Amino acid sequence: MNLTMTVLGIVAPVFLLAGVGFAWVRLGFDYPLQFVTRLAMTLALPCLIFTALMRAEADLAALAEVTLAAVLAHVAIAAMLLPLLAALRLDLRSYLAPLTFGNTGNLGLPLALFAFGQKGLEIAVVILAVSIILMFTVGIRMVAGHGAWHRMLREPMIWATCLGGLFLWQGWQTPPVITNTLDLAGQMAIPLMLITLGVAMARLSAARLGHAMALSVVKLILCAGIAWGIGCVLDLPPVAFGVLVVQMATPVAVTSYLLAAKYGADDEAAAGLVLTSTLLAAPGLALLLALLL
Repeated sequence: MNLTMTVLGIVAPVFLLAGVGFAWVRLGFDYPLQFVTRLAMTLALPCLIFTALMRAEADLAALAEVTLAAVLAHVAIAAMLLPLLAALRLDLRSYLAPLTFGNTGNLGLPLALFAFGQKGLEIAVVILAVSIILMFTVGIRMVAGHGAWHRMLREPMIWATCLGGLFLWQGWQTPPVITNTLDLAGQMAIPLMLITLGVAMARLSAARLGHAMALSVVKLILCAGIAWGIGCVLDLPPVAFGVLVVQMATPVAVTSYLLAAKYGADDEAAAGLVLTSTLLAAPGLALLLALLL
């Protein structure tokens, strides 16, 4: 009973906040999605990433190990998906990136924070940074069919990650007034992202939901299994192990839908994966946390 309540206490706030965004739109209230998304992605989340890295207490070797684990997990997931999608005769441009990259920001960060505390959040930020770099380089190539490496240089989260890593490496700290300001800005990130996720879900329409649900089940099992295996092979500490599994098992990110629409892939397929995988995430991630805690 105590474990059930613990897991519920971790998962419920995440989906309740997303539910606020979903209900907000369904009630007909205005929500400037583009503005809020830009605010979160260019200000709040970079501030959160920078301060989390700057004040991280984990040693550099441990963070490097987590980085390696995250890279290996993404590569292994994509490698396993390629023959599966080919066997099912599904368009790689439309399905490979969404099934490879999870929602490591909107859902991964708050879950890591609630389940594993500040140390878990620091590790989750590192995995998010790896996911962002891969998504806006390799991921765009998957969807568009050509590279877009310059896109990475325009992402504030990339620069926040590099700068935070530099401060961590050198042991630097910003002046208290700057740190407090960055803290306040960063505290907006998680609630903004969760509410925005709910808003985006409410505005999506998707076809072929049965097909998408089957692929979402495959994604959850495959990603969690691969992350679990890599965590065991690298002998990650318990917190890093748990965060890696949870982050890699997160559902398809709304970003995948936006990239599919922008680069001419099947955006309806991506929308269906976003919807079904997010619905599946509530029981799926709850079960994973029950196994990990």
